[in-house]
Amino acid sequence: MSYFSQIPKIVHEGPDSDNPLAFRWYDPDRLVMGKRMEDHLRFAVCYWHTFCGTGLDPFGGDTFERPWFGAGDSMALARLKAEAAFDLFDILGQPFFSFHDRDIAPEGTTLAESNANVNAIADLFADKMRDRPTRLLWGTANLFSNRRFMAGAATNPDPDVFAYAAAQVKNAMDVTHRLGGANYVLWGGREGYETLINTNMGQELDQMGRFLNLVVEYKHKIGFQGAILIEPKPQEPTKHQYDFDVATVYGFLQRYGLENEVKMNIEVGHAVLAGHSFEHEIETANALGLLGSIDANRNDYQSGWDTDQFPMNHPEMALAYYFILQGGGFTTGGTNFDSKLRRQSLNAEDLVIAHVGGMDTCARALLAAAAMIEEGGLAQALEDRYAKWQLPEARKILGGEYDLADIADYVARANINPHPVSGRQEALEVHINRFM
Repeated sequence: MSYFSQIPKIVHEGPDSDNPLAFRWYDPDRLVMGKRMEDHLRFAVCYWHTFCGTGLDPFGGDTFERPWFGAGDSMALARLKAEAAFDLFDILGQPFFSFHDRDIAPEGTTLAESNANVNAIADLFADKMRDRPTRLLWGTANLFSNRRFMAGAATNPDPDVFAYAAAQVKNAMDVTHRLGGANYVLWGGREGYETLINTNMGQELDQMGRFLNLVVEYKHKIGFQGAILIEPKPQEPTKHQYDFDVATVYGFLQRYGLENEVKMNIEVGHAVLAGHSFEHEIETANALGLLGSIDANRNDYQSGWDTDQFPMNHPEMALAYYFILQGGGFTTGGTNFDSKLRRQSLNAEDLVIAHVGGMDTCARALLAAAAMIEEGGLAQALEDRYAKWQLPEARKILGGEYDLADIADYVARANINPHPVSGRQEALEVHINRFM
């Protein structure tokens, strides 16, 4: 019997429904700005929290009981987990999923054995995907859980660890390519330091730059058409991670000649840990041409760590989708639920309801974002605020036709004496609230 056998396929019942096992706002075929809602949002279930999460927290042990947990033949349990995963994808109508290699298959005593395990489950995935619409949003390698990576993978002081990590990534990229993945993600969970007194930062950055170049070179060698994505995070588990935020990663990419090869997978919780808003990180990526994909979740405002809760507040997500749409929307990327149940939410139904709620939240946010774009008030206010930069003299300043002396002459000649103009923040915030 399937773990989810008592739960029906989720369908759209509309905003007036009070059924927690139905979509109120997410209607895959609804046209939004001329495009299907499903194609805008490109939802993905993440394998790690959804099927590997145990309810563990820093002060308490496992609370979840799943049929694929516990003792026994580890590969048989991995196959059982895969069966449950695709049952959930079917129930939710998920177009995508995502995974780390260690999520889907047990680690062996050697890398060859580990890779064989991953490939065996990937074969099962391929069979499951053959007669389903569900596709792989992205794959990645877990280069942070095993104790060998306690001092980093690419940035480890031991070159043998670097080499082992590179070999593990090769297999994960091969699997992602074979399954038709739309992206390959690198999250440097331990690419950072605990203390500077035993860290050669320049050496570690060079190692990280070489590692990423190896990944990009291999992408082209095997003909992988998806995007390579980096997922920024400032801290946790390390004290400081080198991929702190979008702007920091952009500087890193420029230094190692990769700014045209790599884009960003931006997570809500990581943006908050970096002291930013989610929309700030999205718009920074837009401005730099680096927006790839997003991880949808949220942090608890009273906790100082990455709690990975399901997104349930649509006004918070509406501005994010506003800037995503303003940037042209997703191409290879999508909305990945890097979200986990609270440790007291124990049941299969809880897992389904959490995803239904997250999908509805994002759908409602998308509708608000699209309405704001179609109404045009925010865009017009922005255009008006910067309108003087379109005047001839301003264009000469920005275009490099004037040097500093020329600008000073212009100020004197035109008797420039500027006066502040209101930024109208509160008025614009009131305007946004009309769409929520």
